Amino acid sequence: DTQATSAAACIARSNCKSTMDTVFGVKYDGGVVIAADQGNARSILMYQRNLDKVVPLSSHSALGVSGPNADLVNFSEYIQKNIALYELSNDGMKLSTHAQANFMRGELAAALRRGPYQVNVLLGGYDVDTESSSLYFLDYLASLQKVNYGCQGYASNFCLSIMDRDWKEGLTEDEAVAIVEHCMKELQTRFLIAQPNFIIKVIDKDGVKTAKYGADPADT
Repeated sequence: DTQATSAAACIARSNCKSTMDTVFGVKYDGGVVIAADQGNARSILMYQRNLDKVVPLSSHSALGVSGPNADLVNFSEYIQKNIALYELSNDGMKLSTHAQANFMRGELAAALRRGPYQVNVLLGGYDVDTESSSLYFLDYLASLQKVNYGCQGYASNFCLSIMDRDWKEGLTEDEAVAIVEHCMKELQTRFLIAQPNFIIKVIDKDGVKTAKYGADPADT
């Protein structure tokens, strides 16, 4: 029918834009590193080079998002506010990273047949109760997978082999950041699309913090 055809066309368009963005995630012993390029572009235009695509969802979780800026902001803020609402409605009870991932998967699946979110994401978090970190891969088709490392976009063609070779159990924060920086250097050498600026955030027992950025997101 017309609605199904429209949804299929929307999905096809979304896949092209989402794959032009880059999001990395690496889990280490005691936390997660998530990084994303800072470009905001459409067609042949670059609108800005200091966009922050790694959005804090709670005190100990963050979401790296790739996709058109409208859906990037819409989806990340919708999830962020609903997680905050759940905490306020349940006497401060916090959703685990696993629960947040499954909530997101449900929302992506529900939207898939009526107006899909054009986003591919990596969710990283640290659970204080269990003193453990986790990383989840979700795409616009609502598939969900717990991973030790992941990459969204065309960058995966260049970087998954680096992550597969360098990742190991018991990784430290510095080693995880080094893997991400190795991937960035590889993209700047090999990737057709120029992505000069990246932002790197770390999620650990102390919460979400910005480790490095190429351009300050606060600059307007």
